[in-house]
Amino acid sequence: MSESDLLVDVRDLKMHFPIKAGVIFDKTVGYVYAVDGISMQIERGQTYGLVGESGCGKSTFGRALLQLEEPTGGEVYFDGVNLASLKGEKLRTQRRHMQMVFQDPMGSLDPRQTVEQLLLEGMKAHGLTKTQDARERLVGLLKAVGLPQNSLNKYPHEFSGGQRQRIGIARALAVDPQLIVADEPVSALDVSVQAQVINLMQDLQKEFGLTYLVIAHDLAVVRHISDRIGVMYLGALVEESSADELYDTPLHPYTRALMSAVPVPDPVVEDSRQQLLLAGDLPSPSNPPTGCRFHTRCPWKQNTKCDETRPELRAIQVEGASKDHRVACHWAEQIASGELQPHTVTAGAADPSATDHDHDADSLFGAQSVTEAE
Repeated sequence: MSESDLLVDVRDLKMHFPIKAGVIFDKTVGYVYAVDGISMQIERGQTYGLVGESGCGKSTFGRALLQLEEPTGGEVYFDGVNLASLKGEKLRTQRRHMQMVFQDPMGSLDPRQTVEQLLLEGMKAHGLTKTQDARERLVGLLKAVGLPQNSLNKYPHEFSGGQRQRIGIARALAVDPQLIVADEPVSALDVSVQAQVINLMQDLQKEFGLTYLVIAHDLAVVRHISDRIGVMYLGALVEESSADELYDTPLHPYTRALMSAVPVPDPVVEDSRQQLLLAGDLPSPSNPPTGCRFHTRCPWKQNTKCDETRPELRAIQVEGASKDHRVACHWAEQIASGELQPHTVTAGAADPSATDHDHDADSLFGAQSVTEAE
């Protein structure tokens, strides 16, 4: 990959939130390691899909990448510019090239503003209404996202969920960005509307030459829209590959478990393929496991390395994996070859720091789920 093809270069990005305690004086008693050392590269015109279960830090990573949250550590280079070195007006000017589409379209749109006011706000902030007919541009934006011209005079509550998400996309496009971070862009929409919005995003990418970072937990959506996919677990990337290769040749145990949860519309294949059911819940990001963070739930955990040394994201040589397929697992080669076989994992506490007091408090309210009641 040449430097001219590279748009986003993230190097060891970290986002740690302090845990405060104290009545009079706040004291930091710990940290929530929401994002803990992620490195990735996104090429111009590419769609990078970031997947993982709820609470793994996907949305926090997207906000830290755009400097909406100031990172604890690491560097983000956008088109060769280190965003950490920009402050105030320089950072605000740079943000014109990086926009975000939020998960909740209703929550991200000001209910007191019309669509015209919503779209003009960003354009006025970056001086884009001085050189061209703003009204004509707004009509063009609405046409691009499939909304009629009379939508300009309406308020967000007058639209359906899918239409509001289209307005959110139009707002992001209003300032001519190069990169759009789409945080769960279709998770709150009906399935039929999801397909319309995803197809719209693909059409807009071709028309405007956009680069996407799509954050989602729906594997089918991510595969449909992405060129490259990163799998995230507890604040870190555990696997990264091209979209088709990741689905055809998953290497990390966590990725394998995710893929086995996706139903296959063929009863013969569905009955014959390996089924992996993960035990327990996602550990607390304020007290992550030592070594490999997945070892508390991993069916291939070994007595050495797994709970002692954190694995690096590396390329390995196995059948079906290209040189840009990277995985963070000590035993990826042995698992791929069948030398290591999965074993039963006993579910443990989601938070290793949980106390007896916590369990006593839970017992006051009884079982909180069918599984718990059993």
